[in-house]
Amino acid sequence: MKAIEVPAITGAYLFEPTPYADERGFFCRTFDADVVRSVGLDPDAFVQDSLSRSVRGVLRGLHLRSGKGEAKLVRCSYGKIFDVVVDLRPHSPTYRAVASFELSGETQTTLYIPAGCAHGFQALTETADTSYRIDRPHDPSEDVTIAFDDPELAIPWPLPITSMSRRDREAPGLAEVLKHGEG
Repeated sequence: MKAIEVPAITGAYLFEPTPYADERGFFCRTFDADVVRSVGLDPDAFVQDSLSRSVRGVLRGLHLRSGKGEAKLVRCSYGKIFDVVVDLRPHSPTYRAVASFELSGETQTTLYIPAGCAHGFQALTETADTSYRIDRPHDPSEDVTIAFDDPELAIPWPLPITSMSRRDREAPGLAEVLKHGEG
């Protein structure tokens, strides 16, 4: 497994596994504490694992947490997703930068998203399972959602949206969220 710095978002990393493939399929390590530690992250900081299953066209996000924020490791364990990160850390050199990635069950690449960044994704396959490893217990009172179609962000979602939560559909734009100090 190797760690690759994401230039567009300061502090973000891709962790690419080295799969072993044969006639049975493949095997790979999807988390390695030593590799995580090698880029200055504490592997023991992650306290919660979650999984979402989405169907083709479903959009989830853009989500972040207020307060101390929330760092996470995100991996598409089955299928394929279009994954987006928006840097909303005011003192970051990549503040307001948007980066997108294609994560898939084929590669099992994991994306590290620093606290203070918004995150969202769209399922590109009929089924897409997305795994999350999060560094803080969830507190719904800190949930913040930003409009997926905010013109300032101009995220090029690749498919027509087939479904999304009401919360995501009715989310305020980035300017409104920042005005209220939530991002």
